[in-house]
Amino acid sequence: MNFRKGIVWFAVTAVLASTGLYGKEYEILSPGKKIRLKVEVSDRITYKVWHDSREIISMSPVSLSVQNIGKMGENPQVQDLKRRSVNEKLYPVVRVKSKVIDDVFNEMTLVFKGNYGLDFRVYDDGVAYRFRTEFDENIIVLNEEVVFNFAGDHSVYFPAETSFFTHQERLYELDLLSKISKEKMCSIPALVNIENGPRVAITEANLEDYPGLYLQGTESTSLKGIFPAVALEEKQTRDRDVRVVKRADYIAQTRGRRTFPWRVVIIAEKDGDLIESQMVYKLAKPLQLEDTSWIKPGKVAWDWWNANNIYGVDFEAGVNTETYKYYIDFASQYGIEYVILDEGWYELGDLLKVKPEMGLEEILDYAQKREVGIILWVVWKTLDDQLHQAMDQFEKWGVKGIKVDFMQRDDQWMVNYYHRIAKEAAQRHLLVDFHGAYKPAGLRRAYPNVLTREGVLGLEHNKWSENVTPEHNLTLPFIRMLAGPMDYTPGAMVNAQKQNFRAIFNRPMSMGTRCHQLAMYVVYESPLQMLADSPSHYSEEEECMKFLSRVPCVWDDTRVLDARVADYVLIARQSGEDWYVAAMTDGSSRELRVDLSFLDAGEYCMEVLKDGINAHRYGSDYRKEMKNVTRKDGFKIQLAPGGGWVAWITHVR
Repeated sequence: MNFRKGIVWFAVTAVLASTGLYGKEYEILSPGKKIRLKVEVSDRITYKVWHDSREIISMSPVSLSVQNIGKMGENPQVQDLKRRSVNEKLYPVVRVKSKVIDDVFNEMTLVFKGNYGLDFRVYDDGVAYRFRTEFDENIIVLNEEVVFNFAGDHSVYFPAETSFFTHQERLYELDLLSKISKEKMCSIPALVNIENGPRVAITEANLEDYPGLYLQGTESTSLKGIFPAVALEEKQTRDRDVRVVKRADYIAQTRGRRTFPWRVVIIAEKDGDLIESQMVYKLAKPLQLEDTSWIKPGKVAWDWWNANNIYGVDFEAGVNTETYKYYIDFASQYGIEYVILDEGWYELGDLLKVKPEMGLEEILDYAQKREVGIILWVVWKTLDDQLHQAMDQFEKWGVKGIKVDFMQRDDQWMVNYYHRIAKEAAQRHLLVDFHGAYKPAGLRRAYPNVLTREGVLGLEHNKWSENVTPEHNLTLPFIRMLAGPMDYTPGAMVNAQKQNFRAIFNRPMSMGTRCHQLAMYVVYESPLQMLADSPSHYSEEEECMKFLSRVPCVWDDTRVLDARVADYVLIARQSGEDWYVAAMTDGSSRELRVDLSFLDAGEYCMEVLKDGINAHRYGSDYRKEMKNVTRKDGFKIQLAPGGGWVAWITHVR
C-alpha cells in the first residue's frame, strides 16, 4: 500500500490575469532548484530543459494527432494552469532498490482549448511530461510527436533495432548524435553523455493501452520518437512467432478520457545516480491489487541455460520427472525458493497436454512437500489461445508462477496483453516473468506479481555468441536497469577470459571471472533471480553456494559507492542488518577503493569472495577471505580483467 502526505495543490483558474496565464512561457523548477523546465506556447507547444543553468534540451515540440479532431499542439490556446508540489513516501510491495521511496516533485498542468492538456513533472533527477485528453468518445491516435533536441552533439548509447519485431536484447552502440542516420532506430532506454555534464537517459513510464516508444536518428543533435502502428494483419509462422504483416495508419485506438504514457528524461549528475534512480516506478500507475501477501520474491533454479547437464546420478538427465526431482532436491537443500520447468514440459501448441515423460503432478507434489515453488514456462500465443482454461489448471495444480515467452512486440495490442496476463495471473496468485519482452515501463507497480522481465541481452547469448562481454555487462546497470528489474539470468560456474571463451550451446560458459558472475547477484536487480547453471556444478562449489543461498533478491537500501558507465561499478545494498557490497569491471583490470562509512557504528564480520591471483588467465579462480571491520575502515580491492568482488557484512556487536 502507498501512503501519501505533503501534497499541495495551487489552483489558478479564477485569477487568470494576475497569474499571467495568457503569457507564452510557463516555468517549473525541481524541488532542489537544480533543474528548470520551460514551456513555450505560440503557434505550437515546445519545452526546454536546463540543469545547473546549462541548457540540456533545446526547444523541442510536442503534439498529439487525433483522427477527426486534429493536431493537439498546433495553434494551442491555454485555458487553465494548475501547479502542485508533492512530498510523499511510497512503500513498494516488492523492494527492488529500497523499502521506502521518496517521491518529491513539482508539477505543472496546462489545460488547452480543445479538451486536452499536458502534465509536466520535475524531479531533482529528471523531468517527465504526458498528454491527457477529455473526450466522451473513443479516439484514434494517428501519431504522437516526441522530440528531444539536445543542445550539443553529444555521444549516445544507442540500442539499435532492425524492426519492431524484437526481443529488445541489444548491444549499446556508442556514437555521436549527428552520426545516427534517419534510417536507424533504437529501443529504449537510451543514454546521452553530455560532455563535462550529466548523463541523460530517455525512457517512458505508465505504458498502457498504447504502443511502446522507440527513438530514431535525425542526422543532427536530435532524437525523435516513433511507434509501431496498430496491427491489422498477422502471420503466425510457428507456435511462438506472430509477425505483423500489415499495419494501420494510426498507432492506437483508445479511450477519449485518459492520460497517456510519460515521456521520461532522467538527468544524472553522477553515473551511479542512474542506478539509484526510481523515476519510472514513481511515474507508474499505483497498486491495483488489494491482497499482495502471497507475492514472494526469490531465487530460481533454472534448467534451460545449462542444458540439463546433470552428472553423477543414476538416471538419464533431460526433460523428465527424475531430473526435476533432482532440481527440487537441490533447491530444497540450499533454500532456493523456486524451480522453473522451461521448454519441453508440454506438447508445444497445447498447454494442457503434458509430455508423457513428465510426471507433472508427481513433480508438483514432490516440490510442495519440500517447500519449493514451481514456475512453468509458456509460449505467449499458446497461453493467449487457452488463457482461462490454462490459468485455471495452473491454479489447480498449485503452480506458483509463469514465465511467458516470445512476445517480441510492443504495439498497442501486445502492451495490453501484458496487462491482461498480469491481471489474470494475480487473480490466481501467480507470479509472472516476461521473456522475449519489451523493456519495463512501470507495470510492476500496479501489478507487483510481475516480478521481473527480460528485454536484456543476457547470459543466454553466451550459448551462441560472443556479444555478452564484461564491457556489455557494465552498460546494463546504468541503462537497461533504470527502467526496471532485468532477468539477465546470472550464475555461470564455468568462467573464461575472452581469449579462452567459446560459445557452446550445450556446454555454456560465461565471459569474465567467477566473481564477476557472483557480483551480479548484488549489482543486477531481479526479484525473481535465476541460478542459471547446473545443480551438479553448484553442488561442487560449496563456498559459492553458501553465498548464493543467502544473498537476497530484494533490498532495503541501495548506495552506489563508485561507478562509470561501461567501465565499472561498486555498490552496497542493505537487507535487514546485513550489507552486501559488490564490484564489477569491464575487460580491464582495475583497482577500486571501498569506503565502509555507510555502516552504522559497531563491529562487523566481512566475508569476501574475490578474483584469484590467476583469474586473469583462468576465469574460475577465486579466493575467500574473512575479517572484522567497522564504518571507519577503507581499503583497496583488485579486480582481474572482466573481474568481480563481493562481500557479505554482518553486524557482530
